[in-house]
Amino acid sequence: MQYVIIGNSAAAIGAVEGIRLQDQEGKILVIAAEPYHTYSRPLISYFLGGKVDETKMLYRGKDFYQENQCKTLFDTTATAINPKEKQVETAGGEKYSYDKLLIATGSAPLIPPLPGLETVKEQFCFLTYDDAKDLKKALSPKKRVLILGAGLIGLKCAEGIGKQAASITCVDRAPQILPSILDQDGALMVQEHLEAEGITFRLGQEIRALQGNTAELSNGETVDFDILVIAVGTKPNTDLLAAAGGAVDRGILIDEDGATSIKDIYAAGDCAQGYDLCSGSKRVLALLPNGYMQGEAAGIKMAGGAKPFRKGLPMNAIGLCGCHILSAGGYEGDTCCHQEKGVYKKMFTKDNRLKGFILINQPERAGIYTSLIREQVPLDTLDFDLIFEQPQLMAFSPRERAKKLGGAS
Repeated sequence: MQYVIIGNSAAAIGAVEGIRLQDQEGKILVIAAEPYHTYSRPLISYFLGGKVDETKMLYRGKDFYQENQCKTLFDTTATAINPKEKQVETAGGEKYSYDKLLIATGSAPLIPPLPGLETVKEQFCFLTYDDAKDLKKALSPKKRVLILGAGLIGLKCAEGIGKQAASITCVDRAPQILPSILDQDGALMVQEHLEAEGITFRLGQEIRALQGNTAELSNGETVDFDILVIAVGTKPNTDLLAAAGGAVDRGILIDEDGATSIKDIYAAGDCAQGYDLCSGSKRVLALLPNGYMQGEAAGIKMAGGAKPFRKGLPMNAIGLCGCHILSAGGYEGDTCCHQEKGVYKKMFTKDNRLKGFILINQPERAGIYTSLIREQVPLDTLDFDLIFEQPQLMAFSPRERAKKLGGAS
């Protein structure tokens, strides 16, 4: 059996490990556009800030490919898939045959059509290791940084820059920071923390035009800068499958096994659109744990097994300048909230189920909350008031405690 994997991040690694759970003999070829051993993308901000080096960024050990009998083609871009001939073509014109193919091509930065963008000499994105390396070289204590985007990517970039620049200003059209993962009250708490760290925000504003080192905002204000970072979001890399005739929406459409609409072709990770447990629909869940589990499910299926991934969940665990945020699920239904200085906890419940949560500086045993969402546990089978106050097994019925401790089926 010849397996080909396009990509080399979490979803691709999940697929390799999934394949090897079922098939120790088949050949695996990994084709990756980046020139690096697999690394953890969430760590690029820590590399930028000098907290980790290249070795600590590795997602798997240096012997991973050898141990899993993988042939690798790094710094190689796949340009076309021929489903009829079952071949992948690369930019160099080489063709590689497959029996089973996984597309794990991730996503690319969104670049908005900003008037005058071409006049900005030092402009960067912040998605890859190379992006972080290039930005790190450009930084200096005298340079002012303007970040377009106050979401996850933009704020992790701001954290990584830290005191390496004269100033950091974040501009976002949304009226709050982190609009995809925080409510208004939680966002304000985190914003105040980041402002105390020296980060300035211009929220509810857009960049109307750029001219050299000056940005004009939609309210008429101007912001002077030396370095521009564009961090407004990403777009799934779907072109390979779309050109081959596969079904694509916002991402590559996949089933619970990672299979696409084309026989023997699978997809996983940030490029894929799979089932979201919370909404009950197919969504792109561009998160490392979901990418890995999608990849593992696809790899197992490619090798003849079955381990469907049905529990995709919007979930984030991030730190920003010492402020720790955990969130999961959807924000609908009734709410329970506790807030005090520097601490925030909010639960969302509907139809006797926990639907989502936001935790700021309260990480203890958050896995219990995540489990309640994933397993769709009826709230009337436990002491929810105790769970909200202090997540612990004692809040569950004796039978459920026994299950979780391995004492009952």
